[in-house]
Amino acid sequence: MLRESYSLTVTTFFQLLEGPEEQVKEIYCCICNDPRHHNIVELMCDYAPARRFGKVGMELFDLQKHERNDVLQAVLNKGTSKFQLTYDDRALQFFRTFVLATEKSSYFEIPAPDCWSFIANNSCTLLDENTLPSDIDFSFAFQPIIDPMSQRVIALEALIRGRDGETPATYFDNLNPEELYTADLQSKKTAFAMASALGLNDKMLSVNLLPMTLVNKPNAVSFLINEIAAHGLVPEQIIVEFTESEVISRFDTFAQAVKSLKAAGICVAIDHFGAGFAGLQLLSRFQPDRIKISRELITDVHKSGPRQAIIQAIIKCCASLEIMISAVGVEKPEEWMWLESAGIEIFQGNLFAQACLNGIPSVAWPEKNDFSASQ
Repeated sequence: MLRESYSLTVTTFFQLLEGPEEQVKEIYCCICNDPRHHNIVELMCDYAPARRFGKVGMELFDLQKHERNDVLQAVLNKGTSKFQLTYDDRALQFFRTFVLATEKSSYFEIPAPDCWSFIANNSCTLLDENTLPSDIDFSFAFQPIIDPMSQRVIALEALIRGRDGETPATYFDNLNPEELYTADLQSKKTAFAMASALGLNDKMLSVNLLPMTLVNKPNAVSFLINEIAAHGLVPEQIIVEFTESEVISRFDTFAQAVKSLKAAGICVAIDHFGAGFAGLQLLSRFQPDRIKISRELITDVHKSGPRQAIIQAIIKCCASLEIMISAVGVEKPEEWMWLESAGIEIFQGNLFAQACLNGIPSVAWPEKNDFSASQ
């Protein structure tokens, strides 16, 4: 175990646990549940033919009391493997990185979840169901995309639902392949109508479109532009999101349609980035205006070293390409706090507001708790 104190109140540890899998998991679980520890991040969970430090119990190196190079050599000297340990070993590379403090800027001190309260603003707006078209078997739920720190709603995402709120998968699974792309495109007419009736004001509207809809429906772009205008909206107000979960054939046709969308003033986004087939390959061929990081990467990011590294790389990549980035599916205060510390400002998720069928939900804005006032 390595320990480094870098302020009067904060001590950072790096610990390597070795042994039978179940016992290691049990010890790690005890550490996570110990109230004396917080901001615990699992950097690596891997397997090896034997323990690197087979005859060593709990060994502590305090970096405030030892020279860093001495510690690096002392760690190697404790090795019991058949061959001399070196810092080419992946687990020991984490040791070296911690000792040399080359990644300290990536260590975020996240406060306890109860440091924040999330206060709903009671501004829910619902459409009269009698105003909804009666000849369609779907509707839309709207979810705010927000900047929590400035308490500002940036956009609303229109999420397709069955008439009674069924999930998108349930709705689309009932369609045959010939109907799928027509229904996907035609549904945007209803999304624009509902958004217009709800009153967007200065907010943007985000709609989802299957990538292959642009390929299989040659008139898709002109249809969208006409429907935007027909409902009193402007192209610059609209974001079209494409998920990377669908394989895109005839990419040149897709790319040409995207160019037409952008030329009309419509913003383009990749939704659920990091969870689909294409990922970085899609990004290398097609640079959107926005990227929305997938819930699969967001989940418990405050506890996962690999997810933290991936998201930080995405943030750096998007900054280099001047692509706006947001986090989707945020459900825990700790997830939001870590992502905010990493540099993300735009969020969407049930922590702030659940999607509301036929309406716009209230937003629960974060408010910092003042514990000193109650003492």
